[in-house]
Amino acid sequence: MSRVVRVAEGSDREKTAERLLNSSADKFYDPEVDIDWNAPLKEGMYYAPDHRVSIYGTHLWDQLTPAQRIELSKHEVASVASNGIWFEVLLMQMLLKEVYRIDPTTRHAQYALTEIADECRHSTMFARSIEKVGAPAYGPPAILKKLGRLLPVIGYGPALYGSILVAEEILDRIQRESMADPGVQPLVRMVNRIHVLEEARHVTFARQEVVRGMKELRRWELPYQQFLIAAVSHGITSSLINPRVYKSVGLDPRETAKVARNNPHFQETLHWAGERIMKFLDEAGLVGGPGMAFWRASFLVK
Repeated sequence: MSRVVRVAEGSDREKTAERLLNSSADKFYDPEVDIDWNAPLKEGMYYAPDHRVSIYGTHLWDQLTPAQRIELSKHEVASVASNGIWFEVLLMQMLLKEVYRIDPTTRHAQYALTEIADECRHSTMFARSIEKVGAPAYGPPAILKKLGRLLPVIGYGPALYGSILVAEEILDRIQRESMADPGVQPLVRMVNRIHVLEEARHVTFARQEVVRGMKELRRWELPYQQFLIAAVSHGITSSLINPRVYKSVGLDPRETAKVARNNPHFQETLHWAGERIMKFLDEAGLVGGPGMAFWRASFLVK
């Protein structure tokens, strides 16, 4: 018989959940209403800042016409958005596991359910934005999608919430820059603005769970936690740009993916996007041990 875990009344965990529940009730968007999905896209505008396109600064970028560069930015944004849906679905599975085992009358459980509702709206919003711009829902490469099914099964503890943070905070930094760029499509900027506002609550929730989980972790569990979060984070950065996007401008997917992977500009983008979360994870003790090779391969650690 399964045991229902009760979170102590008045604990810091409950206080944070209460505050986040109040914020969720006060500040939220409904993308179905708050985005004008019928508004036409703007001609000649990028879908992401040009210097964030994966092959920016390479010889392949120099070969592209201005129209092709814009087209590639569209497909890369669609790839990131469809991977965002993948991340959100995995997150929802993990949160549902948490809710399943704890007392539903706690604020912690109720905020977890509220976050699941947020992620449902975000996934729908990402899907509609992909449809609107007219690009495929690329998602992650097939092997990563298959491996992703294992995460809710093998993942637990601070590495699980830490992995959530890596995905959310990388997207957050990319989207914050994009939503403030007047050269980016208004539709993309609004989608990013909605996601950034609501993800701020999710980040607070997950950061507290990482800190709490590290305090409860037994010493022999630490190497597994360090390895798991590093491997998952490598999967996150590797999946953001599906190589199939390069077909949209007539480039060979396999060869162009190699160029992008070795592109100092793109490597720096990944490092820049992960700076804030990596500082937190390092201070928490999750960066190190058997995971360092994965961290370096992800370009989140130099």
